[in-house]
This record gives sequence, C-alpha cells and structure tokens, in this order.
Amino acid sequence: MSHVPVMMKEVLEYLDPKPGDRFVDGTLGDGGHAMAIVERSAPGGKVLGLDWDPVAVAECEVKIEKSKVGDGFVIVNANFKEIASVVAERKFGPVRGILLDLGFSSSTLERGRGFSFEKDEPLDMRFNVGEERQTAADIVNGASTEELEMIFREYGEEKLASLIARAIVGARRKSRIIRTLELSEVVLEVYRQKLKSKKKIPWIGGLHPATRVFQALRIAVNEELANIQETLPEAIEVLAPGGRLAVITFHSLEDRIVKHFFKGEDKKSLKILTKRPIPASEQEIAENPRARSAKLRVVEKLA
Repeated sequence: MSHVPVMMKEVLEYLDPKPGDRFVDGTLGDGGHAMAIVERSAPGGKVLGLDWDPVAVAECEVKIEKSKVGDGFVIVNANFKEIASVVAERKFGPVRGILLDLGFSSSTLERGRGFSFEKDEPLDMRFNVGEERQTAADIVNGASTEELEMIFREYGEEKLASLIARAIVGARRKSRIIRTLELSEVVLEVYRQKLKSKKKIPWIGGLHPATRVFQALRIAVNEELANIQETLPEAIEVLAPGGRLAVITFHSLEDRIVKHFFKGEDKKSLKILTKRPIPASEQEIAENPRARSAKLRVVEKLA
C-alpha cells in the first residue's frame, strides 16, 4: 500500500523551508514530508528524521539512498520524545522547524503487528517490536474489567466500553485472546446484541464498531498521549527563536493535548499561527480519504 503524506501543501507553507535551513521530522514514516522539506531547503538544507520503528527507518534509508536528496538527511531510530537529546547528540542546529505527524503510515498496517481489525494477525501493536513492553494481547488478557473499561473509554471514547470490557473478560476465561479477529469478533458480538442485529458487521454509522477499541489499545501499548505531552515542551526547547512547530493530529485526544499546550504557552514562549486547527482540503480528502480527520496546528517560537 502506497503511503500519501497528508497536508503536504500546508506543511510546506507554514514551515516555509529556505536554502540551508535545518528541520526535524519527529515522525519520519515513509519520508514523504521530509523529502519535500529537503528539496525546498536545498542547497545546504538538512532534515533530522526520527522514527520509533526500526523497520520504517531501514526502509526509509533505502528509499532516500535512491533519491536525489540523500545527502540532506540524518536518520535516527528513536521515539520523538527523545528529540532534545538526539538533537544535542547529533549537534543538529539551529532548528528552524519541527514536524510531528501523529498519524501512522499505511506501510505500518502491512507489518503484521495487529493494528488492523480486518486482518488475522497477532495482537501486538507495538511500534517498536524490539522493545520490552506489554503488547495488546498482554493488556486484553491481563487487565481487569475496570482497567479495560478505562482504556476503551478514555483512549477510544467508546460508548460501550463497559459492555465490551465485560465481554472480553468473559471470552478470555474460555481461551486467551491473541489474534486481531478474535478480539474484533468479541466487539462485534457486543454491538450485535446492543443493536439487536444479526449482521456480521452491525454498522452504527461511519466507523467500524471495532475502530475505537483498537485505537485505544494502540494508544495504551505505545503510551502515545504521554509521549505527546512529554515531547511538546522539548520541541519548543529545541527550536531556534522564530522557528516553527507544526503538529498534525488525527483524533480529538491528540488534538486536545496540542491545543491546550499551545494555548498555555501563547504569548509566553510561543505565538500561535493557526487560531483554529486547519483541516485537509476537500480535494485532498477526495484523493486521500485518510486525510479526512487530519488537523494541523502551528506555532512560532518567540525570541
């Protein structure tokens, strides 16, 4: 599956790369945004690209080596919450702009880690499978009913969190839930009973019924919201005066964190450039449906 970077036009407009500028892409992914930034900042511009997934790093390195902009990259396998230490270690600066695209690339779905409720895969969901951390299967089979309900309600905003949590605990008493389709079926059965439907997938309008549960588990496994909260102040610290931080979010939990941080620092350390989040254009959404929930917020560091 080919990954299409979201809101490319808007990102380039707000970061406004100039020849020789240095940028950090905290979520390198397939390198689409970063390559465009390097091209715009030529000659002499550079991008420090971070990605938590070592497979994504390796694939991007191969892609960049084949391109015309390979000399403009420094690529590091690291979580974006390590941005300040990586910039210091690499003596990479002054940083004129930072991009955090909080979505995950389409290629991530193809790596068999259990992110999709429509494929039969192990329930893992770690972005970096080399790290010792609990998997989605560990949470599903080890968390209490109350813990599961909290995860689904807080991280997925799932209205049937309590029913789904109880159904999971009941199902795992018979056998461990270790595959994506096993978990998806538990969620679907809850919705069938609630909606009094016999359909295989009891659609409730818009989203697949398992969407929010899978989102919640992914966030819990990778501590995504905590990572964002930790990263934002470090990103501002790293920026040179007048430098810009652009953040693309894809759901309300992420956007709320970014919004509150920016508002809290407005006129102190930051100037907010986007008074309201910028959505993807209708044309982009038509060409790339993944962009439909994208929101861009941008700030500039004060001197």
